[in-house]
Amino acid sequence: MSMGEAPRAPGAERRDRVRSASEPPCYAALDLGTNNCRLLIATPAQSGFRVVEAYSRIVRLGEGLTQSGRLSEAAMDRALGALKVSAEKVRRRQVLRFRAIATQACRIAENGPAFVERVAEETGVRLQIIPPQEEARLSVTGCLNLLDRRMDAALVVDVGGGSTELSWVDLKDAPPSGMPPIRAWLSVPIGVVTLAERFPEGETATEGWFRSMVETVKAEIGAFRRADPMKPLFEADRAHLVGTSGAITSLAGMHLDLPRYDRNRVDGIWMSRDECDAAAGRLLRLNARERADQPCIGPDRADLVLAGAAILQAVQELWPCSRVRVADRGLREGILLSLMADRGARRRRRRRRGRKPEAAQ
Repeated sequence: MSMGEAPRAPGAERRDRVRSASEPPCYAALDLGTNNCRLLIATPAQSGFRVVEAYSRIVRLGEGLTQSGRLSEAAMDRALGALKVSAEKVRRRQVLRFRAIATQACRIAENGPAFVERVAEETGVRLQIIPPQEEARLSVTGCLNLLDRRMDAALVVDVGGGSTELSWVDLKDAPPSGMPPIRAWLSVPIGVVTLAERFPEGETATEGWFRSMVETVKAEIGAFRRADPMKPLFEADRAHLVGTSGAITSLAGMHLDLPRYDRNRVDGIWMSRDECDAAAGRLLRLNARERADQPCIGPDRADLVLAGAAILQAVQELWPCSRVRVADRGLREGILLSLMADRGARRRRRRRRGRKPEAAQ
């Protein structure tokens, strides 16, 4: 199967024949990252799609990977448990098209390909290990509705568990609602899991410890020069950031003082640079237990959220913007939109092939 090909879900051929015209088909996208396993099932809608079911579980597939170079048995077992749940949800919803991707952990692990084979055997889910460039493109696709088209540029920052993808997007000559050109993209092998493992917190979080994480990330991103032609747009405040990750949405939840995480309140909000710094400062004043008690963080993210804040701050210092748009969306949404667009294009091609020339009628 080619990298961009989306498999039909089991039984899809039969369901095509019996599906009522009033029942829109379901599509599914699964993203197995270094930290999370996320599934989204949706049906096409006029404004994009309507979510039918969402599932997310923190599996920490990349735990210890930077030291050993391999996925551990415990991490693979956790991921397989989440993938089995996802596979059952896909079958129960009678999904027509389903694409499942794996990212940094499976890309760099010595036993990543073997794990993908094991997943197929035990769950029926056929994971595709995608390259960083496709990961960056899908993240931009998933965040299209959050781009401020009145600006000249945007930097989409997708902070994962094992890597961070940055995409510099040109909005000046972009179509009103379509995909704008990506002028430069970068994948750095630093995510919240790898950064947190590299800089263990100790008893308390300190400004110096946090600053070390920021400078480490800046060194990686700062060496990249291909996006430099877009610097003047950022310096003139004609650009904005889009931040997509659990750590960034957790920061937004703290900023809003939400009693519990609410995607409808978080997804799409604007935060100023000062508000981002203030939220990170609040986090630094809490110990790990206090962070775990925060309703928008919880115990699963308590040791990772400051690493995410450090990555965001590093980007903001190198590519200053007065505004950041928070995205509780990304790869899965990009996959769904791509699957739906691909099916629509195939239907149009079939209709054109079936249309007879006027002279022959």
